[in-house]
Parts: sequence; structure tokens; C-alpha cells
Amino acid sequence: MQVTETLAEGLKREIKVVIPKQDMAAQLNVRLADAKDKVRINGFRPGKVPVGHLKKMYGKSIMAELVNEIVRDRPGQILSERGEKSATQPSVVMTEDEAEADKILNAEADFEFTLSYEVIPPIELKPTDSLTVTREVVEVSEDEVNEQILKIAESARTYEAKDGAAADGDRVTMNYLGKVDGEAFDGGAAEDAELVIGSGRFIPGFEDQLVGVKAGEEKQITVNFPGDYPAANLAGKEATFDITVKEVAAAAATEINDELASKLGIESVDRLKEIVRGQIESQYGNVTRQKVKRQILDQLDEIYKFETPASLVDAEFENIWRQINTDLQQSGKTFEDEETTEEEARAEYRKLAERRVRLGLVLSEIGEKAGVDVTEEEMQRALYAQLQQFPGQQKEILDFFRNTPGASASLRAPIFEEKVIDKLLSEINVTDKTVTKEELMAEDAEDNGAEKPAKKASSKKKAAKADADTAEGSEGGEAAAPKKKAAPKKKAAEDSAE
Repeated sequence: MQVTETLAEGLKREIKVVIPKQDMAAQLNVRLADAKDKVRINGFRPGKVPVGHLKKMYGKSIMAELVNEIVRDRPGQILSERGEKSATQPSVVMTEDEAEADKILNAEADFEFTLSYEVIPPIELKPTDSLTVTREVVEVSEDEVNEQILKIAESARTYEAKDGAAADGDRVTMNYLGKVDGEAFDGGAAEDAELVIGSGRFIPGFEDQLVGVKAGEEKQITVNFPGDYPAANLAGKEATFDITVKEVAAAAATEINDELASKLGIESVDRLKEIVRGQIESQYGNVTRQKVKRQILDQLDEIYKFETPASLVDAEFENIWRQINTDLQQSGKTFEDEETTEEEARAEYRKLAERRVRLGLVLSEIGEKAGVDVTEEEMQRALYAQLQQFPGQQKEILDFFRNTPGASASLRAPIFEEKVIDKLLSEINVTDKTVTKEELMAEDAEDNGAEKPAKKASSKKKAAKADADTAEGSEGGEAAAPKKKAAPKKKAAEDSAE
């Protein structure tokens, strides 16, 4: 086999591989000899079929199998011998001329093919003792725990009918009929609908006008649907709602005790507080983790500067760009609305893609040198988490990961990355700093905007925030109605109004 490098430009490589026809014929003869004792052909005793006859009958098919095996196996062997790693699957180009291909299958011509690929650049790891991070920690107070419990308790809160006027926090039970230009619209009516004033579940201005109503009262409410309301026939329109109040009820006092815990399905108030405290600490811990990770990535980005494989950057950019355009489409905005242009946004997100790829390669090298591995148990937990996100589609999800080449890498990559970050955290200088929750969350919002091209773009915040996650909206509807007691056909519309 002759291997000749025909291109070495930056990270791009092109290799010409030639396997002489004599070598192909020799390998074919070996396979024919092996097949001689296995095939059964009428008129010949087992093992007595002439090789020439076998070649005539099966030569081309066996040679085709041999060619496929060479194309499948030799690229990896060649890269290994050259001490190179390909950024993506190498491209293999063979002849498309039928006459020439026929000669190859008859061992009458050399088998030639070309490998094209980009190499992953060698990365010389730097010492980590220069890395420093500040880990912000929030101490969860008893008051915060109790406040969160009271919010949770709203789901179990009871209401008692009252004779007086409705006030903020009261529950109003009502029938309503919505109209635009005097005509009722689909999804704009409900009976015995319940709404807690101040919950913000209806479109702006609706709940405020319920303050002061009494049981048995009829009232007409006028509101304006927001200009960005998802139902195009209602967006920006003025609407009236004819209201008949059935009941006004005040919320019963809520006390944090064993009785409340029991209503929430918890054995005791102490256990309830323990669970809620753990949830709050976990939420703050996630933010802290992302901020620490961002600090590490930012420092690694300063330390490591090298050319990145264009194929990986292209793929990463396409993922980002697809998400950005999806976000803009869902929000009904344009790049101009985000104070940028498509050209400027492309340039900025290309930089973000390059950063992600470069950091992904660095983390991969660090993890490989440190012997970081992802266990089968961890992969199974990640797969189970995926299944939980798509109830009722477990079979389809399992089939996807079983049958899609490379799909399991999407489960492995984030686990591997987090374990590498843990490895770095065990080696670098980490200083804990106690902060308030407001400081933690406010600074997090600023950090998340560190790389967004347009200062006010919510979609760009998402992309920039995702940079810390991987170095590697309301939907259509036509009503301002609540979910409770609404007819099934109105469900989607009501969800959009809340």
C-alpha cells in the first residue's frame, strides 16, 4: 500500500492511497481459498470447487466486500500511523467511472482512493496553578425557606366565600364572554372559571378591573391584547368581556405547621423545611456552578490560542445560528429589533462557535491526559433523564440512541465536560465568597451577557449563556381565559393568555 500526502495546508490534509492490483488479487485469492471449503455448489463435492469457478461466480462480490472493508478500516489505521486525529470523519473519494471500477473488482487495476480531513491540532497543556476562581455562596435563611413554603402552599390553599367586595388575593368565580368588535371569538368564553386576583394569569388589565366586584354582580371589562399576542387575530385588538360574578372568596390563613406539611404530602413540617431548603440551595448551587465554570472557561480561553478545525466550527455555528433564528421567529423579532444586523450577528456568533470548539478541544485534552472517563452507569442515568423529558415517547427515544451513529456522544459529552471541570476545581485556587441572592443572580445576568452581540437581545442571552454550559414562549391561542374548568378545545388558547 502506498500512502502519499498530497495536501498539508493549515489543518487540512489530503492523502492518496494506492493498493497495487497484485495485492488486491492476493487478498482476493486468500478469501476464495477460504470460501472453497464453505460454499456448496451443485455438481461439486464439498471442498472440491475449482478456485477459477469460484472467482467467476463470486469474485466481484468478494472484491466489493474487500474494497468496503479497506475504505472502512484503512483511514483509521493511516491516521494512527501518522499520529493524527481527524476532527470529523475523513472524506473518502474513489473513482466513479464504471469501467475503471470494473477493472478494480477484477483485480486488473490498482485500487486508489483519496482521504480528505482536518487534523485536530496538537495541544500542549499548560500548568493549572495560574487558574483562580471565586465561588459565590448564598446562605439560605429561615425566612427564605418559610417564604418559599408559603408559595408552595398556594396550591393547597383553601378559600372561604365572603360577602364583601373582591380584593387583591381573593378568588373570583365567574362566567365570562369575550368579544372583539362586538363579535364573540373562539376560546373567549368560560363558565365557573376561577381566578385569583393578582396572579397575573390573565392578560394585563383584566384582573385589576375585578377588584371591588361582588357575588351576583354583572360587569363589562375592556382590555387590550398585547401587540405581540400569539393569536394574530387578537394581537393589538381591544376586547370586551361580559362578566357574571358567581362567588368571591378570601384565602384562608396559611400556617407553616405539620397540618400544612400533611396537605403537601410530607410527613412533618421539619421534613418539609429540609426539602425546601435543599431545593433552594440546589438552585443557588447551579448558578454558582455556572459562574465558576464561566471563570474557568474565560481563563482557558486566554491561555490557549490555536487554529480550530473549520469543519467543527461550521457545525457549531450552524447549531447556534439555527437556535438564534428559531428564537427570533418565535418572538416575532428581527435582527434590527435586536440592534444589530444579520451580518454582524453572524460574525459574532462565528467567534462564539470558534471559542466553544477551542475550549472543547482543550477540555478534551485535559480530560484524556487526566484519565477522566464516563462510566456506563452515568450514561444510563443520562439516558433515563432524557426519557423523563419526553413522557410517552420512551420507545422512540431509545430507538434514536440505539440506531443513530454518534447519538450517544450527545449524552457523554456534557458528563465528560463536567467531570473535567471537577478535576480542574480540585487543582486550582478556589476562594469562597458569601453573597446575597440578589448579588448572585444580578451578577449572573451580567456574566450571561458577556458575549451577546446585541445588548438587548434575549435570544442572544441564551446563546451566550449556553457558552458556559458546553465548550463543546407562549404558543398560539385566542383567549384570555384561565385553565380551570375550560373546555378542552380552548386549552391551547388559554395557556397562551396566562
